[in-house]
Amino acid sequence: MSVERVHRLSYAVDAAAPAGTLYTLVADTTPWPLFLADTVHTERLDFDGLTERYLHWTGADREPRASLWRRTLDAGRRRVDFREERPEGPVTASSGSWRVEQLAPGWSRLVLEQDLTVAEVPGAQRFLDAAVARGRAAADGLRAVAEGWRGLDGRLVSFEESVRIQGPAEPVQTFLYEAGSWPGRVAHVTGAEAVELRPGVRRARLANRDGDGSPYPTDEVRVCFPAAGRIVFKRLRPHPLLAAHSGEWSVEPDPAGVTLVCRHDALLDGRKAERVPGADADPARARRYMRELLGRECRAVLDAAQEYAGEPVRALRSV
Repeated sequence: MSVERVHRLSYAVDAAAPAGTLYTLVADTTPWPLFLADTVHTERLDFDGLTERYLHWTGADREPRASLWRRTLDAGRRRVDFREERPEGPVTASSGSWRVEQLAPGWSRLVLEQDLTVAEVPGAQRFLDAAVARGRAAADGLRAVAEGWRGLDGRLVSFEESVRIQGPAEPVQTFLYEAGSWPGRVAHVTGAEAVELRPGVRRARLANRDGDGSPYPTDEVRVCFPAAGRIVFKRLRPHPLLAAHSGEWSVEPDPAGVTLVCRHDALLDGRKAERVPGADADPARARRYMRELLGRECRAVLDAAQEYAGEPVRALRSV
């Protein structure tokens, strides 16, 4: 029988940002894939205004794994208590809290406290060290975003594109899943490699061409939900002008066919925006440029998926 030990962790960072802004970033996990490097995807399962359950995929630079969390939000006290429902060994229990304290006007402190119960088995220290590193990285990441909150809206690029396809969902899902087949089918993709890290989790490395023909590579991790017709992705290596990029492909069937929808959420890298001609005089130009570029690339994939889905139909009709 293994021995278990409780480890109490505490970490605090001060932010040049209002306490309300910092608390909002802690309370809303939806944009975490853009703000936290290790977060691939978050998905809320239940929420009643005070208590929520959500899945959290982390490990962007490795093989992302999902963890299930229950949180209680207290906006009045700017506190979020959390507990992991099914921790992965050697961790047998994980709980704690986020707390935001106002220090002065425009200054706040983010405090993370966590209790980890860990079985004393070989390799336990490695898991404990990783948990400590994740917590500190999350706090530092949220602090950095909060400190740039005034210009945050101007750096966000979010949109959806869609296409109607007259046919079944299966070939559309196959096309999206097999990104390795995109060269020669998707206009801006000149090379691709897609591998399965484990069931439902894939890695796709694409060689792309920019709007002016300049080559740029991307590297993304994908979490697939075949039964729901969804693939969520996070680019570990996004376009050079972006600090972060995530999104989702969804195939929505109906009696007449399917609607293929792609959502993109991207965060401009403010330090590189001047690479866009005229961005110094008009900072919004970089945002418009990326919206046009990502939209054009998105439509190229949608059109290719539509064409791919129609190929079996045309083949059957020609027999």
